[in-house]
Amino acid sequence: MDLLFKVYPNLNVEEVATETYLQERSILSARNDDVATLNELGISHFPGEVHEYLAADKAIEDDQPIENRGNSISNENMQALNPPSLPPFKLQLKVGCPIMLLRNLQPRDGLCNGTRLMVIQFATRVIEAKILNGSHAENYVFIPRITLQPSVSETPFQMARRQFPYVGIDLRNHVFSHGQLYVALSRCTSSNRISVLLGNEDDDKTTNVVYPEVLL
Repeated sequence: MDLLFKVYPNLNVEEVATETYLQERSILSARNDDVATLNELGISHFPGEVHEYLAADKAIEDDQPIENRGNSISNENMQALNPPSLPPFKLQLKVGCPIMLLRNLQPRDGLCNGTRLMVIQFATRVIEAKILNGSHAENYVFIPRITLQPSVSETPFQMARRQFPYVGIDLRNHVFSHGQLYVALSRCTSSNRISVLLGNEDDDKTTNVVYPEVLL
């Protein structure tokens, strides 16, 4: 909680979370479960009424005989899964809170993987939001419900780094991959505006992961 309010001061106060306020701040973490915990904590302190969306899960069983489809995994088991590239089964949001796209929807309109938006209002099947970053900032868009599948393999991609004036880094669990710590620390415009949360046993130190062979 200390890290949350260090990066997002007065988050629970009405009308504090303006577009500029949200554009300038971000918290990074090495693990998805830590991100989920921070998201839950943040939305609980964000002012306003919670709106909840429940996902519709189904198993893809093309390799199963028709008569056996639907029997291999229960809805309860699927709902308990939390693949890293999918939103949670129970998505809780509030008007004015920040959200981020996990897929490319309409790149020409600025709706790309990683686009940050602010929720404007809710409907049954869409969310109206305002784009916060990029050349399409300030545009109002509608985010529909779509069918998503978790990524099954890593693919090459071009890297783009976005910098934030205020960054919090959750390192209670250490980074586990080459370059993670560097990328996290480099996403702020000033070292004076970085807040780092370490585990109780770390004694002001954290682990960095470097593969020398990739530096050659």
